[in-house]
Amino acid sequence: MQAILGVIFHSIGGFAAGSFYMPYNKVKEWSWESYWIVGGIFSWLIVPLLAAWITVPVFIKIIAEIPSQIVFFTFIMGLLWGIGGLSYGLGIRYLGMSLGNSVVLGFCSAFGALVPPIYYNINPVEGKVSFTDMLVASGGQLVLLGVVVCLVGIAILGKAGMMKEHELSGEERSKSIAEFNLVKGLVVAILSGILSSFFNFGIEAGKPLADAAVEAGHHPLFQNNVTFVVILFGGLVTNFVWTTMLSIKNNSYKDFVNRSTPITKNILFSSLAGTIWFFQFFFYGMGESKLGNGASSWILHMSIIILTANMWGIYRKEWKGVAARTKWTVVFGIVLILSSVALVGLGNAI
Repeated sequence: MQAILGVIFHSIGGFAAGSFYMPYNKVKEWSWESYWIVGGIFSWLIVPLLAAWITVPVFIKIIAEIPSQIVFFTFIMGLLWGIGGLSYGLGIRYLGMSLGNSVVLGFCSAFGALVPPIYYNINPVEGKVSFTDMLVASGGQLVLLGVVVCLVGIAILGKAGMMKEHELSGEERSKSIAEFNLVKGLVVAILSGILSSFFNFGIEAGKPLADAAVEAGHHPLFQNNVTFVVILFGGLVTNFVWTTMLSIKNNSYKDFVNRSTPITKNILFSSLAGTIWFFQFFFYGMGESKLGNGASSWILHMSIIILTANMWGIYRKEWKGVAARTKWTVVFGIVLILSSVALVGLGNAI
């Protein structure tokens, strides 16, 4: 029953993660950096603090009493993840919901399984699996096979993107994805996928925060909300610095006072996107507490996001007008990525 609840919670969180970008499509006449940081303030600061306050009211005390090196390292993981989150938005912007999410999350699921073992190879911790252990264990070899399959799937999706570029005119591509750019999109999506995986390690690094919440008498279902506050603040710092630089460079900070744009609606849609985004990890934390396996939770979460994002991609007709061969290439690439996710999950379970 606990495992079933875990899957349900991850399904809700995955659907939120795969859907959060949709409200951004309703934002009009604003620069990307303007609506991205408004959404980010909600998803990385306001809503996480509110969720932690409701579920673990003493979260500030817990953070203050945990050894500073744990909090600092968790924060650093958030900073690195924040770069991934920043480029994630750019990846979706240039590739669309379907292709962008598949590439980003494929890399994210693969490296999310590899980053912790590599770290434990450098800094051994009793009871933790290192990369060397993975090379000699059947489960570890299965994880590595999953990573290889993932990379092949991403390469096939890249091929599908190239086929789309050749088959459709610029005007036809912009009907579904206004700023479609395959090369730029793939570069930032791959960067995003690698760095976004650091969120998974941030959860592992911040486990003492979650444990302290349970020891303080709070429900285990919400234990990760304390850890999220630290990780997401790191992500907020990265994104705030970058979007501020862009706002100054492009003079886009004027968006917030430009009355010729729908300021109120843009803020509402951006806030909605940010709130939906946070729900992914709110329910992720609940699911992880039920499954009790961080790696398996991460993989399941990624799978559901990929499926959800591709459903939205179909809804938005991102592949409309391409040849049947291109569509089947996309399907094959997605199937490979989902298969890689299953392999990684099975390997971690073993």
